[in-house]
This record gives sequence, structure tokens and C-alpha cells, in this order.
Amino acid sequence: MLLIDFIITVFCKIDDMLKNIFKNNRLRQRGPQPKLSDSEVITIEIVGEFLGKDCDKDIHSYFKTHWSNLFPRIPERSVFARQSANLWAVKQKLRQQFLKTLFSENTGLRIIDGLPMPVCNFRRAYFSKNFKGAAAYGYCASKNLTYYGLKGHLLVDPYGVIVDMTMTAANVDEREAFFDLAHQVPCKALGDKGYILRKTHKQDLQRIGIELETPLRDNMQDTRPPKYVRLLNKTRRIIETVIGQLTDRLNIEKIRARDLWHLTNRIGRKLLSHTVAHFIARAQGIIGLRFDDLITI
Repeated sequence: MLLIDFIITVFCKIDDMLKNIFKNNRLRQRGPQPKLSDSEVITIEIVGEFLGKDCDKDIHSYFKTHWSNLFPRIPERSVFARQSANLWAVKQKLRQQFLKTLFSENTGLRIIDGLPMPVCNFRRAYFSKNFKGAAAYGYCASKNLTYYGLKGHLLVDPYGVIVDMTMTAANVDEREAFFDLAHQVPCKALGDKGYILRKTHKQDLQRIGIELETPLRDNMQDTRPPKYVRLLNKTRRIIETVIGQLTDRLNIEKIRARDLWHLTNRIGRKLLSHTVAHFIARAQGIIGLRFDDLITI
């Protein structure tokens, strides 16, 4: 579809869902209604993120310059940014509504992996005050990267739909972070070698009825059939595609915030943008995570 059709499709779906969520209740109990409707603000955010414009300034400037015919009441940037930030809880409710639709064909399998989120250049880490008390030094084995910052822990389903995400300090054990997301795992999860469980972890998961499967290290004996292990590894690669999209298209590893509240809002709208893109792609009959096929030039 053309970009204008994509924007209109996103707006119509967001507007319908907001009306369904709040029905006849006013979102704001007092004060005047904003010039730009909440549906329009969220649409601008979702499409802006999808197009790779990951900060309020870039999103506002792009739509003000190119799409003022669709959104003639776009306010000044500070007003837009404030309204956007205040809608963080609404965007969470919207994503849950989309997930209910996307999970209609879902299995009980989940896939988990982590991604580094540096808060500053490594050479400036000692002097940085950003996220003080929350950030720490950590190591990403897949990128052979030592960094200072946070770590995102992502949970997806076998179709690449993002189920949930949590953030920890970069030095937190991935196995510990898994337990923060375990309530979103129906029965089985797949992880990489960083999630190989200790005996106590296995016992804790058994008590709540969850199985976590991972590749084993070279010095560990694997009694599982080789064909089954290959299938697990192939299935697990879907999360690498999702992380690639979040990193390359949505710039999730770039932290353009100075506190956890603003960071949570930014991460939330990136997850919503990915979820909406997945929803529209499925409605258009696009198989998998081929988001580049959503918009034609």
C-alpha cells in the first residue's frame, strides 16, 4: 500500500480501538480537549517510529512538513511531546488489544533473548549521571561488546509478535530476568546459551509448570535427538529477526532519555509500532516479518 494508505489504516484502527476501550467515558475528566486528537497523536507516533524517526523532534518535524494536509492541527513540538508522553498508559492498553487479536492463532511457545542498551559512550561511563543507580557495566556476547547501560529482555511468540519486554541493569543475569517474564509463558520457552538453567532455577520453573529449552555448551552432553535440537534452533531465530527490526528500524538501542519514566514511554511506543505493523501485515496477507513489503513507493 502507499504511505498515505498506511497512515489512514493506522489511524482508523487506533481510533476504533480507543472508542471501544473507553466507550462513552472521557479520557480527560476536566479541562479542554486538545486540538490534535489522541488518535491522531498516537498514529503520528506509530507511523513516525515505523519510518525510523525515533525522537519527538524528528517525528513532529516530518509530519508538520509533509502531512499537514492529514493533520492540520498539529501543535508546536513541546505541546505534541507533552500530549504524547501523557498517553503512555493508553498506548499500553492499545497494545494489549492488538495482542488479543494477534494471539488468536497462538501456541503455548515463547522465545526470549536480550539486547544491549548503552546509555552513553563507554569512555564517558565513569562521568555519566544518566540512569544512576539503574545502569551498570555489562557484556553482550553476541556483539562481543562491553558497555555501560541497561539490558532489554524481549519475549516473542513463534510468529514474531512481541509479547512483553522488561529492562534491567546490564549486569543482571539473563536467567534472573526470565523470571520477570515467566508469567507470560504458557508452558514452554526457548532461549540461547545464556539461559542455561542452574538446578535451583529448574526446580523453580517446574513448580510453576514452565519448561525452558536452550542449546547446550560444547562440554555438556545433549541427550535430545539432533533433529529436535535443529528445530529448536531454527524456531529460536525468529527473535533475532525481531531484535534486528527493533534495532535497525525502530532504533531501540539508542536511549534518548534521561530517566526511566521517559525511557519507558519511548520503549512502549516502539513496541506498539512493531505490534501495529505486525497486525496490518497479517491483515494484508504478508507472511512473516516482511515489514518492508507494507509500503510501496
